[in-house]
Amino acid sequence: MNVSPNSKPPVCRIMNYGKYKYAQAKKEKESKKKQKTINVKEIRMTPKIEEHDLSVKAKNACKFLEDGDRVKVVIRFRGRELGHMDVGRDVLMKFAEMTSEYSVIDKQPKAEGRNMIMFLSPQKQH
Repeated sequence: MNVSPNSKPPVCRIMNYGKYKYAQAKKEKESKKKQKTINVKEIRMTPKIEEHDLSVKAKNACKFLEDGDRVKVVIRFRGRELGHMDVGRDVLMKFAEMTSEYSVIDKQPKAEGRNMIMFLSPQKQH
């Protein structure tokens, strides 16, 4: 029921509330259909990763990025590897270079405890 409070005398429209609720739900469903949910996929590796393993992970990341998902790349440092964070950063930058055709670096590599994390997001289509 809509009321127009400023008019003299007050005017209101009597309406079918069930029909109104149905129309609202339908409109909301239509707007949700156009939205795209963005998932974050995680790829884990170590600083000592071999060339082929890195390329396989990069290929998987490219698939995720083509689907419109963001990719979180994590390097896990164990034991003495913690003293060589620069090696991990180099691996992450190489990974970003391998996926550069499909991705843009969203967040630069950052060390958090035993992990170094970098986020990649899909490139905008022209």
